[in-house]
Formats: sequence, structure tokens, C-alpha cells
Amino acid sequence: MSLLALSDITIRYSRLTAVREVSFSMTEGEILFITGPNGAGKSSLLRAIAGVTPVAGGKIQLAGQDITGQAPENIARLGLSMVPEGREVFGSLTIEENLLVGTGMQTRDRNSRARTASDLEAVYTIFPILKDRRNGQAGLLSGGQQQMLVIGRALMTNPRLIAIDEPSLGLAPNITDQVYERLIALQAQRQLTLLIVEQSSARAMMVGGRMILMRGGQIVLDGDARTLGSGEAIQAAYFGYEDH
Repeated sequence: MSLLALSDITIRYSRLTAVREVSFSMTEGEILFITGPNGAGKSSLLRAIAGVTPVAGGKIQLAGQDITGQAPENIARLGLSMVPEGREVFGSLTIEENLLVGTGMQTRDRNSRARTASDLEAVYTIFPILKDRRNGQAGLLSGGQQQMLVIGRALMTNPRLIAIDEPSLGLAPNITDQVYERLIALQAQRQLTLLIVEQSSARAMMVGGRMILMRGGQIVLDGDARTLGSGEAIQAAYFGYEDH
């Protein structure tokens, strides 16, 4: 059974159709990149999956349950955690306080406090820089450190699927490499399913996994990231010209 399945998803903003009848599915433990030019509908699709953006048509299922139109917090309880574009850290809070937001601060009883402490230690093991600065303000972190923080915050919910919108946005290439190294290590260690929006297909080709390329709100290519990324067909699909 698919962990995530989309059937004929359409998203509209007033008279503008941002996503048009998109369908795909993901299996447990898969890495799937959604790439394409600006305005392709990538982020709209991710926000719809997370329950942030309403759909005008179609159906979304997570672990066999219909989540179409459900509130984001209900979808999160089923195992999906969203890392939004632009990171969105709580700059005036400490790093540890930001991480605790991922637990909903549910530390009222002894068992939940123990689990939260264990989850925090796991995040700090993955991202040691966060432990070193745990009591510092999150707004003072660098862009790369903030990206690690929001990924760590997503992990605090013990998700089955993490949806990440443009993780390399605004980061230097070497910092992007570090972020992806941690992500792929996490995916292997925890058997996570990763759904990643990236404008550039080059990153998908470097990391591997599966890639969907969108243009004009529709899927125009779907296949192995390394195979698609090394061929000329992706350039034709990306820029919308025929490959002769």
C-alpha cells in the first residue's frame, strides 16, 4: 500500500489554476523530488498535501486515510511533518524552545517528558551545533543552521513522511551539501519517507531517488532522478520546448 497517494488534484486561486489534475503515489521509505520552474505549482501541491492550501478537486490519502480538506494538525497526527519554504523559525525563542514546538509542548506527564527528552537528545546527536547553542536565540543562527533547526523540529513529531519545501533556498552550495548529507543519513537511519520540492533538477540528480518534473501545474516527467537528470528530455520538459 502507498504511504501517500494523490488522485487528480486540482488547486485554484480565484480564476488561476495552479495545479491541474495531478496524480502520483509514494511508497514507505521513498525519496521523491518535485522539481520545475517558478510557477509550476510545486509549493502549492506540497501545501495542499499538508492541509494548508485547499484543493478544488481530487483526493489525497495518507497511510490509507483520506486527508483531503483535513486540518494541518490532524494530518500531522497521522505522521506527516512539513518544513516550509523560508524556514519560519521563531526568532525570539531559543533553539530548544523551537524544537519543543514540534512536540506541542505535551510534557505534562512523566512518560511524555521522558520521551521529549529522548527526542531532543536524538536531534542534538544529529545536529550537534544545535545542542551547543540550545539556549541561544534561534534568530541568530545562520541560514544553514536554521534549516537544520526546522528539520530537527519536524523530527520531534516522529513523522513517517517529511515534506520539505526548497531546503536549499538562500544557502551556499557547501551548506546545502551539509543539509542534504544529514537528510539522507536520517532517511536511512529512520526509514523516513522524504518529499522534497527543489527548483533545480541538479540536486535531485546528485542525491538520487525518484523525480517528478512539473510545468504549468502538471506533471511532465516522472522517473529515476539520475536517469532523467542526465538526459536531454528534462531540459525540453523544463523549458517547454520539443526535443528533436
